[in-house]
Amino acid sequence: MSYDDGMKVRREVLGDAHVDRAEPDEFTADFQDLITRYAWGEIWTRPGLDRRTRSAITLTALIARGHWEEFQLHVAAAVRNGLSQDEIGEVILQSAVYCGVPAANHAFSVARPVLKEHS
Repeated sequence: MSYDDGMKVRREVLGDAHVDRAEPDEFTADFQDLITRYAWGEIWTRPGLDRRTRSAITLTALIARGHWEEFQLHVAAAVRNGLSQDEIGEVILQSAVYCGVPAANHAFSVARPVLKEHS
């Protein structure tokens, strides 16, 4: 896949506003190029999983690692990818067992305002 393919998927999943805010500069250009080509152009475009499933997996991984800003961004992306509020709640609930109750509790508090904004 190409950079352009990755950018197309990145914009579809994360939204134009976020991608535009992440506009690379001299300091971040190589990193932005890497994630656009690799994460979005190579992984998110693979045929083995649909975007809904990839979003659910991503939410769980971000909960497990405590990456709350990215989690917030990916809650909105999960809605764009077709997950309902109830399904996102189930992902967080499932994560309580494997990632810990405090992490899931915090995930619910981070997800709530994002879901209200997108309902």
